Amino acid sequence: MKITVAGVVKEVKDNITISELIAQENVETPEYVTVSVNDEFAKSADFETQQLKDGDNVEFLYFMGGGQ
Repeated sequence: MKITVAGVVKEVKDNITISELIAQENVETPEYVTVSVNDEFAKSADFETQQLKDGDNVEFLYFMGGGQ
């Protein structure tokens, strides 16, 4: 099936989970990543079970703190 990851269309196995995609994409510091699927935030507790569907749009987001 085809999904879009960070603006790039990719071929992935059917019913891939968010956790599997994170591993496949070699996401740095996966414990700190927030995932958006079709512009809706996925709960990190659901990464192991939430399956992606053909045509989904996935973004990996990192919220950085900082300041003075």
